[in-house]
Amino acid sequence: MKKIKLEILGLSSSQSQTGSFALVLGEVSGNRRLPIIIGMFEAQAIAIEIEKIIPNRPMTHDLFKSFASSFHFSVEEIVISDLKEGVFFAKIVCSDGLNKTEIDARPSDAIAIGLRFDATISTYENILAEAGIVLTDQEDEEKAETKPEPKAKAKKESKKAAGEEHKNVSIEKLKEQLKEALDREDYEKAAKIRDELEKRN
Repeated sequence: MKKIKLEILGLSSSQSQTGSFALVLGEVSGNRRLPIIIGMFEAQAIAIEIEKIIPNRPMTHDLFKSFASSFHFSVEEIVISDLKEGVFFAKIVCSDGLNKTEIDARPSDAIAIGLRFDATISTYENILAEAGIVLTDQEDEEKAETKPEPKAKAKKESKKAAGEEHKNVSIEKLKEQLKEALDREDYEKAAKIRDELEKRN
């Protein structure tokens, strides 16, 4: 069955389910989108890896990576493998260099783990045909004008908030606030402070 490579396009609060997030995957060589509703914890795990924030204590998905690396396993690919009654299923394709093993997982956990190994994300044509959303050029333009992609929107809002909230704070104070935010595991605030520090360097 034909596999299609995907990339993460955005992560935003779900408007349909309170406390959930929409992870938007896009076809690398096409215009189809695959939105998947995920939980808050998994969304946070994906977001901090995308933003390259290092938590003070390892999260569950970081622990998985340390565990796998200790036993010389790596994750090569994440496959969104099935869709049953509106629920997505995934497989984590692991290798020890000689043998490959597939492990069943929720897509959110699989992607959070895959990001930590720089693994590719893919799905099958039949799943993308069934659950994918096709965007035409006109819809792309309209979305760009009225509603930016979640990732771009989140980055824009994050930088704007960071600029307004932290622009009059000294670098030393910002570093203190960054440490405090990481200690409290407030990764959203940590990302804003980090953006402000990067802007000043």
